[in-house]
Amino acid sequence: MTARREAFLAHVLERGEYDTPREAERVARVVLALLGAHLVGEVRARLAARLPEDFALILLNPLQSAEPLPPERFVRATAAWIEGATEQTAAWDVSAVLSTVADTADDDLLKEILLQLPAGYDLLFGRPSPPDRPSPR
Repeated sequence: MTARREAFLAHVLERGEYDTPREAERVARVVLALLGAHLVGEVRARLAARLPEDFALILLNPLQSAEPLPPERFVRATAAWIEGATEQTAAWDVSAVLSTVADTADDDLLKEILLQLPAGYDLLFGRPSPPDRPSPR
């Protein structure tokens, strides 16, 4: 099911506590462009199919990345693309967008997304994985 643009932006706006929908949209565009550089193949296409069309196009035509960025560098890259952002505000921005993306994806798709990303992205998506537990003997 595809998210409607207004609903998607309303979630980002609320979670990010932005003053205007325009600010929420600007942040969503940057984060999705960076995320798209980290996802490939069917996983990226399936996620795009669940996003509003203009955001899907951003995900499918991402910024270039030479390698998958660890979560901390992803946040720094976001800060570099958002005028006036700091690492702290960018972490907030990333969380507002990626938690909305997580709500748009089903659990199976989100697991596949997280498998394509370096460890630690589960926290950025607002879906922390339980720590690995030793197997019983």
